[in-house]
Amino acid sequence: MVTKPAGEKPSTADELARKLQEAASSKLAVVPVGGGKARGMGGAPERCDVELHTTRLDRVIEHSQADMVVSVEAGITLEALQEELAKAGQFLPLDPFSSPGHTIGGLLATGWTGPLRLRYGSPRDFLIGIRVALPDGKVASGGGRVVKNVSGYDMMKLHYGALGSLGVIVAASFKVFPKPLYDLTVTSEGGWDDADRALAMPVTPAALEIFSDGRVLARFTGSHDAVDRVIGDLGWTVEDRSIWGRHSGRSPARWARIAAPRTALRGLVEGLPRGAGWWASPGVGVAHWAIASDASSVMATRAKAEAAGGTLVMLAAPDDFMREVGAWGTPPATLEIMRRLKRAFDPDGVLNPGRFVI
Repeated sequence: MVTKPAGEKPSTADELARKLQEAASSKLAVVPVGGGKARGMGGAPERCDVELHTTRLDRVIEHSQADMVVSVEAGITLEALQEELAKAGQFLPLDPFSSPGHTIGGLLATGWTGPLRLRYGSPRDFLIGIRVALPDGKVASGGGRVVKNVSGYDMMKLHYGALGSLGVIVAASFKVFPKPLYDLTVTSEGGWDDADRALAMPVTPAALEIFSDGRVLARFTGSHDAVDRVIGDLGWTVEDRSIWGRHSGRSPARWARIAAPRTALRGLVEGLPRGAGWWASPGVGVAHWAIASDASSVMATRAKAEAAGGTLVMLAAPDDFMREVGAWGTPPATLEIMRRLKRAFDPDGVLNPGRFVI
């Protein structure tokens, strides 16, 4: 009989830190859970004695409209945060796939991004502060609530994308952005050539996606005159902006993210098995592959990506398939440094054992 892990849902950061310390002192394996939208990423946890949910940590701590800074608890959903920021004509440029339902802490822990990364970068670029609960029961802080705060160790980059293997993110602060004055989406059927043409326009798209059927979707923001001029020069068909919401809902059951130098990305996706479904952000060198083939095709594509200086990371798959192909690929050269950090922050290995590279 399989024992169901205990589920803890603390309502404050201090309570979460205490629950984590209690589990760690008893050598119980802890799996942090946010919205659960990216639970398929990484290896299957070797053990799970306690699920530590963050969803009750859902407050906006502070929103300074004039300073364009917001601080939130990690369990707030992206949609709830966007609704609050919209009251001030602001937003956080995050549009991850498998939406809606991501929590802010979950997005930081996984490093997931979406098409808007082309214009705004990843959350690492506008994350200015973070608070993390550690297995010893302490709550550590890095950065702050002002944009120019650069004191102390860069804990933000340490915990960003670490899948909760070093600590549990309980709060974060961000620089936010004004909503665009004008936001127009256009589409074409011209494939890579049209994508290259749009990326070379005087006004760079805020987002541009190309799909395996040759369709291209581009989003331009800015002044009316500048955007209308670019759209006129392109001659593409205007599309309803709601298409981006439908696009962000993509969440294949077997799914990989390919990252590679921009010059290599086209060859990698065109080398996928015949009939493969994929979509790509060529401006940032990222593609997503909805896998319908066998494990050998995944490993062959990973080898090509790594030879080109890139990676293939699995975002979701059944456990057997994930074990066969591996979640991450070839271990990085920094593996021993990562192991030392893991031992320093989580000496008993209680946080998400087996899920991350280390």
